[in-house]
Amino acid sequence: MTRLILFNKPYDVLSQFTDPGAPGQGTSGPRRTLSDFVPVPAVYPAGRLDRDSEGLVLLTDDGRLQARIADPRFKLAKTYLVQVEGAPDPAALERLRRGVTLNDGPTRPAEAEAIDPPALWPRDPPVRFRKSVPDHWLRLTLREGRNRQVRRMTAAVGLPTLRLVRWTIGPWSLDGLAPGEWREGDPAAR
Repeated sequence: MTRLILFNKPYDVLSQFTDPGAPGQGTSGPRRTLSDFVPVPAVYPAGRLDRDSEGLVLLTDDGRLQARIADPRFKLAKTYLVQVEGAPDPAALERLRRGVTLNDGPTRPAEAEAIDPPALWPRDPPVRFRKSVPDHWLRLTLREGRNRQVRRMTAAVGLPTLRLVRWTIGPWSLDGLAPGEWREGDPAAR
Protein backbone atom coordinates (compact mmCIF):
# COMPACT_ATOMS: atom_id res chain seq x y z
CA MET A 1 0.00 0.00 0.00
CA THR A 2 1.38 3.39 -1.06
CA ARG A 3 2.07 5.89 1.71
CA LEU A 4 1.85 9.63 1.26
CA ILE A 5 2.86 11.99 4.06
CA LEU A 6 1.95 15.69 4.07
CA PHE A 7 4.46 17.65 6.17
CA ASN A 8 4.54 21.35 7.10
CA LYS A 9 8.26 22.07 6.87
CA PRO A 10 9.33 24.84 9.25
CA TYR A 11 11.79 27.56 8.32
CA ASP A 12 15.47 26.50 8.57
CA VAL A 13 14.82 22.76 8.07
CA LEU A 14 16.48 20.80 5.25
CA SER A 15 14.14 18.88 2.88
CA GLN A 16 16.10 15.65 3.37
CA PHE A 17 16.61 13.09 6.10
CA THR A 18 20.34 13.61 6.63
CA ASP A 19 22.56 16.66 6.74
CA PRO A 20 25.42 16.38 4.25
CA GLY A 21 27.06 19.31 6.02
CA ALA A 22 27.04 17.70 9.47
CA PRO A 23 29.92 18.40 11.89
CA GLY A 24 33.25 17.37 10.50
CA GLN A 25 32.01 18.37 7.05
CA GLY A 26 32.62 22.10 7.34
CA THR A 27 29.55 23.28 9.30
CA SER A 28 29.36 24.57 12.85
CA GLY A 29 26.73 22.08 13.99
CA PRO A 30 23.89 19.83 12.93
CA ARG A 31 21.02 21.38 11.03
CA ARG A 32 17.45 20.18 11.44
CA THR A 33 16.25 17.70 8.82
CA LEU A 34 13.08 15.75 8.04
CA SER A 35 14.26 13.01 10.43
CA ASP A 36 13.73 15.46 13.32
CA PHE A 37 9.99 15.56 12.53
CA VAL A 38 8.86 12.55 10.45
CA PRO A 39 9.63 9.19 12.13
CA VAL A 40 8.28 7.18 9.19
CA PRO A 41 10.69 4.68 7.61
CA ALA A 42 11.23 4.29 3.85
CA VAL A 43 9.53 7.50 2.66
CA TYR A 44 11.32 10.11 0.59
CA PRO A 45 10.52 13.71 -0.36
CA ALA A 46 8.84 14.24 -3.72
CA GLY A 47 10.65 17.43 -4.66
CA ARG A 48 12.41 19.93 -2.47
CA LEU A 49 11.73 23.10 -0.56
CA ASP A 50 14.64 25.40 0.26
CA ARG A 51 15.87 25.62 3.84
CA ASP A 52 14.69 29.25 4.06
CA SER A 53 11.20 28.42 2.75
CA GLU A 54 8.30 26.94 4.69
CA GLY A 55 5.30 24.81 3.94
CA LEU A 56 4.10 21.68 2.25
CA VAL A 57 6.52 18.86 1.52
CA LEU A 58 5.13 15.53 0.28
CA LEU A 59 6.89 12.28 1.16
CA THR A 60 6.11 8.88 -0.30
CA ASP A 61 7.40 5.33 -0.52
CA ASP A 62 6.26 5.01 -4.16
CA GLY A 63 8.86 5.98 -6.78
CA ARG A 64 6.27 6.47 -9.54
CA LEU A 65 4.17 8.78 -7.37
CA GLN A 66 7.32 10.62 -6.32
CA ALA A 67 8.23 11.20 -9.99
CA ARG A 68 4.69 12.30 -10.89
CA ILE A 69 4.72 14.90 -8.10
CA ALA A 70 8.25 16.21 -8.67
CA ASP A 71 8.78 15.97 -12.44
CA PRO A 72 7.98 19.25 -14.26
CA ARG A 73 6.73 17.24 -17.28
CA PHE A 74 3.53 16.51 -15.36
CA LYS A 75 2.91 20.24 -14.70
CA LEU A 76 1.45 19.63 -11.24
CA ALA A 77 0.34 23.00 -9.84
CA LYS A 78 2.17 24.27 -6.74
CA THR A 79 0.73 27.30 -4.95
CA TYR A 80 2.85 29.60 -2.81
CA LEU A 81 1.98 32.44 -0.43
CA VAL A 82 4.74 34.99 -0.89
CA GLN A 83 5.49 38.04 1.22
CA VAL A 84 7.36 40.53 -0.95
CA GLU A 85 9.14 43.78 -0.34
CA GLY A 86 7.41 46.61 -2.19
CA ALA A 87 3.97 47.03 -3.70
CA PRO A 88 2.96 44.81 -6.63
CA ASP A 89 1.57 46.95 -9.43
CA PRO A 90 -0.54 45.55 -12.29
CA ALA A 91 2.49 45.50 -14.63
CA ALA A 92 4.55 43.34 -12.24
CA LEU A 93 1.66 40.90 -11.77
CA GLU A 94 1.15 40.72 -15.55
CA ARG A 95 4.84 39.93 -16.08
CA LEU A 96 4.55 37.04 -13.61
CA ARG A 97 1.40 35.83 -15.40
CA ARG A 98 3.15 35.87 -18.79
CA GLY A 99 6.35 34.34 -17.45
CA VAL A 100 9.67 36.08 -16.88
CA THR A 101 13.10 35.42 -18.31
CA LEU A 102 15.61 34.20 -15.75
CA ASN A 103 19.29 33.41 -16.23
CA ASP A 104 18.32 29.80 -17.10
CA GLY A 105 15.64 30.83 -19.62
CA PRO A 106 11.99 31.89 -19.64
CA THR A 107 9.57 30.54 -17.06
CA ARG A 108 6.16 29.16 -17.84
CA PRO A 109 3.29 31.56 -17.16
CA ALA A 110 2.21 31.67 -13.52
CA GLU A 111 -1.06 32.48 -11.85
CA ALA A 112 -0.35 35.61 -9.80
CA GLU A 113 -2.53 37.78 -7.62
CA ALA A 114 -2.11 40.22 -4.75
CA ILE A 115 -3.83 38.98 -1.58
CA ASP A 116 -4.52 40.21 1.93
CA PRO A 117 -1.99 39.04 4.52
CA PRO A 118 -2.83 35.38 5.24
CA ALA A 119 -3.43 34.04 8.75
CA LEU A 120 -0.12 32.19 9.16
CA TRP A 121 1.91 31.09 12.13
CA PRO A 122 4.69 33.45 13.24
CA ARG A 123 8.04 32.70 11.66
CA ASP A 124 11.05 32.08 13.87
CA PRO A 125 13.12 34.14 13.34
CA PRO A 126 10.66 36.85 12.26
CA VAL A 127 10.88 38.46 8.83
CA ARG A 128 12.76 41.74 8.99
CA PHE A 129 10.54 44.81 9.18
CA ARG A 130 11.45 48.12 7.57
CA LYS A 131 9.21 51.12 8.24
CA SER A 132 10.26 52.86 5.03
CA VAL A 133 9.55 49.90 2.70
CA PRO A 134 6.06 48.39 2.53
CA ASP A 135 5.52 44.66 2.16
CA HIS A 136 2.64 42.84 0.48
CA TRP A 137 1.49 39.29 -0.12
CA LEU A 138 1.04 37.41 -3.39
CA ARG A 139 -0.45 34.04 -4.27
CA LEU A 140 1.63 32.43 -7.03
CA THR A 141 0.83 29.13 -8.72
CA LEU A 142 3.56 27.52 -10.82
CA ARG A 143 3.63 24.40 -12.95
CA GLU A 144 7.38 23.91 -12.97
CA GLY A 145 9.98 23.76 -10.23
CA ARG A 146 13.34 25.31 -10.88
CA ASN A 147 15.83 26.02 -8.15
CA ARG A 148 14.63 29.02 -6.07
CA GLN A 149 12.22 29.89 -8.88
CA VAL A 150 9.64 31.90 -6.91
CA ARG A 151 12.34 34.05 -5.32
CA ARG A 152 14.03 34.64 -8.67
CA MET A 153 10.72 35.47 -10.40
CA THR A 154 9.61 38.02 -7.79
CA ALA A 155 13.09 39.60 -7.80
CA ALA A 156 12.94 39.85 -11.62
CA VAL A 157 9.83 42.03 -11.36
CA GLY A 158 11.29 44.21 -8.57
CA LEU A 159 9.61 42.50 -5.61
CA PRO A 160 12.19 40.64 -3.50
CA THR A 161 10.75 37.74 -1.49
CA LEU A 162 10.79 38.11 2.29
CA ARG A 163 8.83 34.98 3.22
CA LEU A 164 7.78 31.99 1.14
CA VAL A 165 5.21 29.36 2.16
CA ARG A 166 4.21 26.52 -0.19
CA TRP A 167 0.50 25.96 0.48
CA THR A 168 -0.58 23.33 -2.06
CA ILE A 169 0.87 20.73 -4.40
CA GLY A 170 -1.77 19.50 -6.84
CA PRO A 171 -4.78 18.38 -4.76
CA TRP A 172 -2.83 18.23 -1.47
CA SER A 173 -2.95 21.16 0.94
CA LEU A 174 -1.31 22.40 4.11
CA ASP A 175 -4.72 23.16 5.68
CA GLY A 176 -4.78 22.23 9.37
CA LEU A 177 -1.07 21.44 9.73
CA ALA A 178 1.05 23.53 12.10
CA PRO A 179 4.80 23.87 11.40
CA GLY A 180 6.56 20.58 12.14
CA GLU A 181 3.34 18.52 11.97
CA TRP A 182 2.52 15.80 9.44
CA ARG A 183 -0.40 13.58 8.50
CA GLU A 184 -1.16 10.76 6.12
CA GLY A 185 -2.58 11.84 2.77
CA ASP A 186 -4.55 10.10 0.03
CA PRO A 187 -2.10 9.08 -2.72
CA ALA A 188 -5.03 8.49 -5.09
CA ALA A 189 -6.03 12.18 -4.93
CA ARG A 190 -3.89 12.97 -7.96
